[in-house]
Amino acid sequence: MSKKNKPEEKKSEFALGKENYTLLIIGFAIIVIGFLLMIGGKADNPDEFNEAIFSFRRITLAPIIVLFGFIFEIYAIMKKPKETEDQ
Repeated sequence: MSKKNKPEEKKSEFALGKENYTLLIIGFAIIVIGFLLMIGGKADNPDEFNEAIFSFRRITLAPIIVLFGFIFEIYAIMKKPKETEDQ
């Protein structure tokens, strides 16, 4: 009588947990918002200079938001998942 070993079902595990991927998506959205804030400032007439390209929003606020988004992405990658009592 021979015993056949059933192949063990391997769970497909991702490198990061579900919470990490959710945080990554949020961080990506923050970065996109920062880049969207940088858009604009084009002059209607190419012979005229438009001062709007040097606005606070484009020069200061948007780069800070993009930088925060990248820092948030690093946090999302480095965050350890919460361990449950079952493990």
